Order: sequence, then structure tokens, then C-alpha cells
Amino acid sequence: MKLEGKDTKIFELMRRELDREEYSLILIASENYADEDVLAAQGCVLTNKYAEGYPTKRYYSGCTHLDEIESIAIERAKELFGAEHANVQPHSGSSANMAVYYAVLDRGDTVLGMDIAHGGHLTHGAKPSFSGKWYRAVSYAVSEKDEMLDYDEILAVARKERPKLIIAGASAYSKFIDFKKFREIADEVGAYFMADIAHIAGLVAAGLHPSPFGHAHFVTTTTHKTLRGPRGGIVFCNQEFAKKIDSAVFPGIQGGPLMHVIAAKAVALHQAMTEEFKQYQKQIIANAKYMAKCMADLGFRIVSGGTDNHLFLVDLTPKNVTGNEAQVSLEASGIMVNKNLIPFDTRSPGITSGIRLGTPAVTTRGMKEKEMEIICVMIDAVLKNLNDRSFMENTRAKVREFCKGFPFYSRMYDI
Repeated sequence: MKLEGKDTKIFELMRRELDREEYSLILIASENYADEDVLAAQGCVLTNKYAEGYPTKRYYSGCTHLDEIESIAIERAKELFGAEHANVQPHSGSSANMAVYYAVLDRGDTVLGMDIAHGGHLTHGAKPSFSGKWYRAVSYAVSEKDEMLDYDEILAVARKERPKLIIAGASAYSKFIDFKKFREIADEVGAYFMADIAHIAGLVAAGLHPSPFGHAHFVTTTTHKTLRGPRGGIVFCNQEFAKKIDSAVFPGIQGGPLMHVIAAKAVALHQAMTEEFKQYQKQIIANAKYMAKCMADLGFRIVSGGTDNHLFLVDLTPKNVTGNEAQVSLEASGIMVNKNLIPFDTRSPGITSGIRLGTPAVTTRGMKEKEMEIICVMIDAVLKNLNDRSFMENTRAKVREFCKGFPFYSRMYDI
């Protein structure tokens, strides 16, 4: 790291974070490891250049090379997902979602999205978000019977509320989503249909999850998570909405695009076109399914009964442990998870009755089913010793040694 011996405070904190990522078990479903090629693109001189506008239509001179980079990123995004139009400028998935709202909605219009307590995202209509403040947000939930989406019930809600935009997609839902049914529901009530695939984009790209392309008017995604790229977003749409979406992104909600991040997105999209990436996605799912089975065998209740993708929710109620207690104790033990509401949770979002577990990051490190079982046993042991600081410290030491067998950044940096 070039900062060593210069800005010592920031350097030391960066070094500590590098150490944490290398020697922790990261099971947060929305996190992953960007490789050295993505990091190299994101940390390059492209960060210096303003490029307001779009390729060949910039507001500043000197954008010739940047035009080519952004055009490559756009074409790769379209090719990977089979999309008609792609805008690669959104700074995040939330920005991508906001662009769709701005493109086709007016303040006060009705939006139908998944209840955040049942697996939805803040930008799908939660009250603290712009989506809940500026629009009339209504929600659908999972069935109390099996904790899965009930499309007949979603249709009933849509008929009653008459939304202008229906959103499919989740941040904590472990089963396949039927995008075709969502489009049928949207058509029946005269709504636009947006699919947010931020979590499952890598699975969709690899053909391992039903695709919303060909069904949704708009598709949004992040470029990290299962896509394993830089933190950022992309919004896709049919050609008829291309001008509205581009105008919504710039100048609607953003100024100059982050060209170094767009270059890193292009690198990640190129990686996602390989057979190696498809095999990686298959292993993500295999690991998640096996981990869910192992947790169930240890006496934990798995929400929705299992998983079809990269994540699942664990109901800790039978163990008399809260999600917050589990998150804190596991972090002290070197195992990173996040507390999460479960469907029909009686606890607050700051406490929760569950945790969310995801396998993208550990799979990136080369871990497979055997390692998932070892991790589950460690999680179970920590949760049985919640208040034992010595046990957590011993577990953290074990995790550190365990991670040494699956090096990632230690191959690139001296840590």
C-alpha cells in the first residue's frame, strides 16, 4: 500500500480492515471479495476525469477514452443479461432504483413492493426511504403458511391498490421468484414492472435463476454481491424507455459518473461471461443449500424451509437467542453475519429474531460443502456460549487458522 509511512492513521485502519477481511468468515449475503483486476481498475487514474453526459455526448472535453470504456461496459452488460438497453452510471443499486421511479412516476403515485420485514429492500417502499416518503407505498408479504410468495395474494393486493409500479426482488428471500407471473399481474392492473436482482444477478447471469429479462420493463442490480465486482449499480430497460432512464440518471439524480468504477464494472462483467464464473455460481448455491441443511440438522429453523439461491434466514427463536445477540457474539468470534427480521417477526428491526447467512464470499475463497459444515458447527457452538468471552476469543483464533487454508488477499498483500 502506497500510504505506508505517509498518512499513517488511514493506512493503519486500511491494514486492519484488510486483515479482518482475510481472516474472518464473511457470511453477509450482500458482500463479496473483489479480485485484484477489479481493484486495479477501480484504483486507477480514471478517478481524475469528469465525464458528465454519455458516450459521444459529454459536457467536458478529453473524454475519448472514457467514451470507449463506458461503451464497452454497456455492451458487456447488455450481452451478459440479454438486455435491450443498459445504463452503467448509477453509483449504487438504490440509485438505479431511484432512476426508475424518476423515469415513470410522479410524486404520490402508488408503488407495490415486498414488505421489508418479509425480505424486501428499503427502496421498495420502506417509510424511511425516498420510496416511502415521496410515493404511496403499499406492500405484499410472504404466506404465513410456508413463508413463500403467494402470487394469487399479490394479484389481490394489486387489484385493490392499483399501483403504477410493481417491484419484484428481495434482500432476504431464499426461493425462486417467478418474474413471468409478476409481469402478468402488472399487465392486469396496468402497472409498470421492475425487477430488482441486486442479490441474484450473478445467478441470473449464469442461468441458475429464472431471468426477469423479457418480462420486466426495468431491471436493476448492484455490481457487487454475487456479481463480484465493484460497489455500484446498473439499470436495464426496454429500448422504449432508454431516453427516460438515461435522463433520470443524468442529469436527474447524478452529476459526473465515477469512471474508475465503470471501468471496474466492465472488468467484472467480462469475468461473468466465463465458464469459471458459472461454476462459481453453481458452488454458491450448492454451499447455501448444504449450509441450510447443516443448520437445520443442528436444530435451527430455516425460514421458507430452505434455499434456491445464495442465502437463507435462520429463525433463532427456538434457541432463545435474538438476531442482535447472535450478530455481536459471532462477530467477536470472527464470523460475520447480519441480524435480520424474519417474516411475522415480533421483535424490532434493531433486535430481530433471525440472522441472514450467505455464501458468495466464502465460495470466492474456494470453500465447499465440507467447509460449510465446519462453519455451521462453529456458529452453533458460539450461540451456545453467548456470554463466554474466552470461548469467543478461542473461536476467533480457530477461524483465523481456518481462513489461512483459503488465502485470498494474502496472495496479493503482505498481511
